[in-house]
Amino acid sequence: MGIVRSTAVGMAVGTALLATALGGCAGSGGTGGKGRPGTSGTPASAPARTSPGGDTIGATGSACELPVTFDIARHWKAKSIDARKELSEASEKPDDDLGGALADSLLRQGPVTAACEIDAKPAGNIGFLRVWTGRTGDADAGGVLRAFVAAEDDVSKAKYHSFTTGGGVSAVEVEYLYTSKLLEETKKESAFAVSTPDGPVVLHLGGMDTQEHEEMRPAYDLAKRTLELA
Repeated sequence: MGIVRSTAVGMAVGTALLATALGGCAGSGGTGGKGRPGTSGTPASAPARTSPGGDTIGATGSACELPVTFDIARHWKAKSIDARKELSEASEKPDDDLGGALADSLLRQGPVTAACEIDAKPAGNIGFLRVWTGRTGDADAGGVLRAFVAAEDDVSKAKYHSFTTGGGVSAVEVEYLYTSKLLEETKKESAFAVSTPDGPVVLHLGGMDTQEHEEMRPAYDLAKRTLELA
């Protein structure tokens, strides 16, 4: 996904195409199973839980319904992505339709699809923490994560390790560098994956550049500390 793909999602949210394709979450991911639809908001009858950071998402009635729950940083805003619907609509468009191709490139990465996008702009940074989900049966978190990274061009120095989230879920994490040939710039990205009964989940942190990535890292670490199965 990298600088071109990653920033395209956030920067193009104001366009008609991405407002439609990503407006439900203007991101996610589970992109995944890059494809589990979620809700677009939190009903008044089921307010999201709060934490010292911010809301807790993932549970029924939260901004994004996912196979996992975790806390998001204060002021960050989560929106769900109905990737299944958007990809279905894109598949019905002509083969030469650029909108359909763009939607597919933004909503799929390897074996997962976009399910939720958590925007850092309200907190003062340019970037997103995105959630991607996969199909039930893709149980190998490490394999899913490697395929996720392999689907992103121009990646180098990927380092993988295993850990356990604060909620007791076994996870695999990767840190790597992405180089944009267009912008001639290299930046750091991070992601981790877990397996759930409903399929794998990947959380990815990009950013406009390495500085933005590092400034947003506490929100990513908060997700790692609080993630548990839904």
